[in-house]
Amino acid sequence: MAPLGEWLSVLWLTPAMDRLFQESAGGRRRFLDRLVLALEPGHAVHSARYEAAMRARNKLLADERWDEAWLDSLEALMEEHGVAVSLGRIRTIKRLTEALWSEETGSFPRARLYLDNVTPDMLQTRLRASRKVHAAAGRATHGPNNEDLRVTFGDTDRPASQCSTGEQKALLLSIVLAQADLVADRAGRRPILLLDEVAAHLDARRRAALFGRLEAGGGQVWMTGTEAALFEGAVGDRFEVSEGRIVRA
Repeated sequence: MAPLGEWLSVLWLTPAMDRLFQESAGGRRRFLDRLVLALEPGHAVHSARYEAAMRARNKLLADERWDEAWLDSLEALMEEHGVAVSLGRIRTIKRLTEALWSEETGSFPRARLYLDNVTPDMLQTRLRASRKVHAAAGRATHGPNNEDLRVTFGDTDRPASQCSTGEQKALLLSIVLAQADLVADRAGRRPILLLDEVAAHLDARRRAALFGRLEAGGGQVWMTGTEAALFEGAVGDRFEVSEGRIVRA
């Protein structure tokens, strides 16, 4: 049976992601990896195998006596799958940045995306040379687990972390909408979009632009919110959740 990701892609935004650009690099890596996965389903395999090898290496380094041959094997796996993870991220960032700047985005800001702390060449060699340092730190300081997604705002190249709440929300939306177009173009099908409280921090102009773009793009989109008025102008079926029941609005 083919993996689910080979025939179904899902992209989403939730209120918890509103502080994505201000919080830990781990959250941004997970966000980026979901974008990669929508274009390259095999990315999940490389990520899982890298993480498994890294955890096993960390555990082994915590022991007083190291099994050198075992460490060599684990570090070879980390290089094989870690480089694949990093290259997948780089390809997606390149495609997404090109898509964001290839046509007029209207009410949504263009973003530039970069990958910081890119996995170094000869990762296995560097891991081997850093065993004592990593044993003391309790973690690997080389590899895709240290990479970070950096986003800047439009022509100004202002870091997304310094933008207003509304600008950050608009940047996230711009990225997700561009990614949906990329997936549709490359896979021949649009991803399912799950947009929770998507309109809460958008002004009326950007809300109208969002609804128009979603309608023009087609595909299945689910938007949720606590204020019905925020969805005025949106096309599609409406449902209301009240007292544990879902009814058509």
